[in-house]
Amino acid sequence: MKRTTVKRQATSVISRPALTRQRRTVMGRAVVLLAVGGLTSVVLSGCTAGPSATPPAAGTQPPATQSPAQGAGSGTAAAPGPGSPATGTAGKAGATAPESPATAAMRQTVTAALNRLAAGTPKPATAQVTEALTGAGVQPSVLEVSASRTPTGLEADAIESAVLQGTDCVFGHIRDGSVTVTVLPVLTTGKCFVGAAA
Repeated sequence: MKRTTVKRQATSVISRPALTRQRRTVMGRAVVLLAVGGLTSVVLSGCTAGPSATPPAAGTQPPATQSPAQGAGSGTAAAPGPGSPATGTAGKAGATAPESPATAAMRQTVTAALNRLAAGTPKPATAQVTEALTGAGVQPSVLEVSASRTPTGLEADAIESAVLQGTDCVFGHIRDGSVTVTVLPVLTTGKCFVGAAA
């Protein structure tokens, strides 16, 4: 008995179920990439400098303008950097709420102390900011100061401080010797900064 061999085609044949799985995998990857790209663009859109084209939502506070007296200590009025609070007192629903006398006094205290510090030290350390504000009469229990060094040991571009004054937070921002001070409402946590203390 003689056996004959069958010659098979050299190209690969993919079954329908395998082809469907491949298409699903490719489509799934495409959807994931689009979602990641969309999420990245939404996150990065918050990093743009300049005014927002959309009106603030109800219950949020739009930034107000800086008065000429606020930039007077450093000689220049610096625009706040990305992620920093805007200058001025913000009000509810577009109307500027008047500052309480205690908040206005604290704003002046913070502005004067930080201007003195920034005049001598354009990029102060956390301890220097803390010392300057406590030396100006701010109680340490109501003071929050950001880190002057990143977790990798690099110098921070700017340093933030916040003083809790009743239902307001008086924020001070120092970047390259320029001081910006603003008042924002206290967070629901009772603190001015988001996150755990360093």
